Amino acid sequence: MAVVEVDCIACGKNNVIKNGKSSVGEQRYRCRSEDCGKTFQLSHRYKACNTGIKKQIVDMARNGSGVRDTARALSVAIGTVITTLKKKACNLVKVNLNKLANLPLGQGQILLLPLALELDEQWSFVQNKSNQRWLWLAINHYTSEIIAYTFGGRTNTALKQLKHLLSPFSITKYFTDGLLAYQRLLPHELHEEGKRNTQKIERKFLTFRTRIKRLARRTICFSKLEWMHDIVIGLFINRFEFGRNV
Repeated sequence: MAVVEVDCIACGKNNVIKNGKSSVGEQRYRCRSEDCGKTFQLSHRYKACNTGIKKQIVDMARNGSGVRDTARALSVAIGTVITTLKKKACNLVKVNLNKLANLPLGQGQILLLPLALELDEQWSFVQNKSNQRWLWLAINHYTSEIIAYTFGGRTNTALKQLKHLLSPFSITKYFTDGLLAYQRLLPHELHEEGKRNTQKIERKFLTFRTRIKRLARRTICFSKLEWMHDIVIGLFINRFEFGRNV
């Protein structure tokens, strides 16, 4: 007789007994450890319940797959893909926390080294092209690292949001294009206008259009909701630019 040892998926201990079957006939197990007591199955009829599927959904979203692409490839429901991505929204940040230095208690957080930033905005849309959704970026002029990002219209309001995110940093120079919002809201003595010093941020936008399907100029993949648009792009930036495993 073949014997298969089963370890608890929660605590990893080999102290598991059978615990009946599910409504569709799959074997259930229960951990007998006093500090665990986990009930689980090793296999499921619905693939979304299997270990690792949720991570695959997020990884596919980061690498340019649309919701329906992911659902077809993993054989899960479209609603499962949307719900999984939606739950990630609370873990996203819009500022590169690795660039903030911890100061002694009571003094808060501030970046001690001065920064020269390139600021620019990237066009996209939600539902239809009349509903524009702009991605605003601020990157380090010398290292091309993203410092902060936000979403909104091509208006003063979105730029104010970006400036608020940049408030903990000591900024010595802003390099931008000719958008009037920059002229109105950025300090004149720190602001330099022209395409000569915004080439790195333009290259960053080209990378985004290559890697993120929703940002490609001619694509049939687009977001129907603003929060989904922001989550997918935010997941990409948090993972590949900020180095956060969300």
